[in-house]
Amino acid sequence: MASSRSRRRVEANYWPGFVDALSSLLLVIIFLLSLFMLTQFFLGQEIQGRDTALSRLNSQIAELTELLQLERANSDDLTEQLANLTATLSSAEAENQNLAGQLAGIGSGLGDRDATIAGLQDDLISAERLSDEANAQVALLNQQLAALRTQIAALESALEASEARDSESRTQIADLGRRLNLALAQRVQDLARYRSDFFGRLRAILENRADVRVVGDRFVFQSEVLFDPGQADIATEGTPQLDALADAILQLEQEIPPDINWVLRIDGHTDARPISNARFPSNWELSAARAISVAQYLVSRGVAPARLVAAGFGEFAPLDPGQSEEAYRRNRRIEFKLTEG
Repeated sequence: MASSRSRRRVEANYWPGFVDALSSLLLVIIFLLSLFMLTQFFLGQEIQGRDTALSRLNSQIAELTELLQLERANSDDLTEQLANLTATLSSAEAENQNLAGQLAGIGSGLGDRDATIAGLQDDLISAERLSDEANAQVALLNQQLAALRTQIAALESALEASEARDSESRTQIADLGRRLNLALAQRVQDLARYRSDFFGRLRAILENRADVRVVGDRFVFQSEVLFDPGQADIATEGTPQLDALADAILQLEQEIPPDINWVLRIDGHTDARPISNARFPSNWELSAARAISVAQYLVSRGVAPARLVAAGFGEFAPLDPGQSEEAYRRNRRIEFKLTEG
């Protein structure tokens, strides 16, 4: 057995490693694209809410502008009425002076025309009454004009305030977008740093095992380390490795700040050979059951269930597309990946 394993190490096939590196690169690109889409989604939601508020402000500005135009039209009408009443008052005052002159001339030259004088006096009283009424109307119109000017000033102030709020809202939207991008970038950097520390610890703990490898941003356990063929119950021989993994996760939970939402994804994979029995009708059920068993074991060691995600991929994500026993062995695996929640 030892000589056969040594011979396989000597006859290394570099093609699976190349395919593995390409797969890792593809997963990194997919992760970055997913992160970018998530960022754009939240930013779009925030901008959409701001656009709604901006539309409501624009509607209020339009209403205030229309009301201001109406008030200005009313002001023009009142100004015209005031001018007409002023002209009427001037005409009445001129007529009053004319009548007073006529009365003075009649009184000095014709003492016997009392009836005419009395009539002229009546006309004078009527003219004076008309003048008083005109003065009252002018005073009232002046009051209305002053009130109207006050309303126009208030509307102009409201319009200026609305425009200021509009400008401030646009500035806040732009600032929010920048701060959101910076926050997301910082979270990605923080998670990447903790992921590197986490995998560094596991690499140091499990560096002497050939069947446990680091592939890109994932830790890969060959299924034979944890499970018997066709089974989903964790073998006794695999518990030390899972214990070391649980200790590393528990230490990681203490180090990562609570505002960083992270999970450890556990992915189960099988080879392409079909399986069908009462417990596992297909490789999907087998791979999912193995991932769940690992998650349950980690929970029993104190890991928070909210930090674990179990997924089964069956035979549909192989590392090696070949059909040899070596290819089948490489594809039967459990992968651990630290990612955002």
